Amino acid sequence: MTCVGGGTIVGMRHCTRTHAVAIVEPEARVRIVVVDSFALDQGDLSWEKLAGLGQITVHPRTAPAEVAQRCRGAEAVLTNKVVLRGPTLEALPDLRYVGVTATGTNVVDIESCRARRIAVTNVPGYSTASVAQLTFALILHFTQGVARHSAMVKSGAWAAAPDYCFFAGPLAELSDKTLAILGRGAIGTAVATIAKAHGMRVLAAAVPGSSARGRVPLDDAIRQADVVTLHCPLTEATRGLVDYGFLQRMKPRALLINTSRGPLVDEIALVRALSDGRLGGAGLDVLSVEPPPADHPLLDPNAPWADRVVVTPHIAWGTIEARRRLMSIVVSNLAAFLRGERANRLD
Repeated sequence: MTCVGGGTIVGMRHCTRTHAVAIVEPEARVRIVVVDSFALDQGDLSWEKLAGLGQITVHPRTAPAEVAQRCRGAEAVLTNKVVLRGPTLEALPDLRYVGVTATGTNVVDIESCRARRIAVTNVPGYSTASVAQLTFALILHFTQGVARHSAMVKSGAWAAAPDYCFFAGPLAELSDKTLAILGRGAIGTAVATIAKAHGMRVLAAAVPGSSARGRVPLDDAIRQADVVTLHCPLTEATRGLVDYGFLQRMKPRALLINTSRGPLVDEIALVRALSDGRLGGAGLDVLSVEPPPADHPLLDPNAPWADRVVVTPHIAWGTIEARRRLMSIVVSNLAAFLRGERANRLD
């Protein structure tokens, strides 16, 4: 077999992230198009089980202008971030199924799908452990300074030190510190479990727009917290939730962690709070625009507060275990649809 546009297929694996891959089964039942495989498949996953359900074409990326043409004739389309709105859906009369290869479904016009009787599925819960793990990696970055100390050692600072040890700055124990969690779904609950294992006091903060009971009022929670971590969905009630007033109400030198959605944080307000010196640090796996512009102020390595900001490129969800789990559920969702069953259906 050959990749469309070049390359080869080895053992039914997506061997290139720059060309589409056509994988054809001799008794294909449906035509399946994957419009953006690049995030799920880093060259280390197999599409074999999906190929067992029909004839599939895998595109690493698809530009908006290419969607209708690439999906024409497809009965099933799988998308991660490629947007499928009403006009695009109308141009695809054969489409019967849209599988979102993620948890969030804002890229799909679900109402239009309902009107056209197109099934829509997503994959909830596949990355819970993965996101909780990075959340604590960001917290521990600030409390332990591992990367900073390692860099100093490699630069010769330890070899030149007069003593057997040196400290680049104060280190902190998490035991007896307070963690405020905004969003106590599966990920927030997993984060709480890790926090308690570190001896932290955990507060479940009330989130605007949520009807969940038994939550600590938001202002009370953030005023007490040594660390505030965001795990709530992005809604009109939570967009820009972390504004300058929110940051000012946080405890001096507290940490802000966001592994949820970038627009939860007013980034201009965050820069201002960092400049004021009040905020101890910000660990961010998401930004309001992804990828961010090269001149984004939070990415400035020469800012006076640069050592109090860590930004990772939206990787919390993407451990190999989480991606394998995601692939498995993507396949099982489509298989259930083809059997006439409902699994993770949103329509």
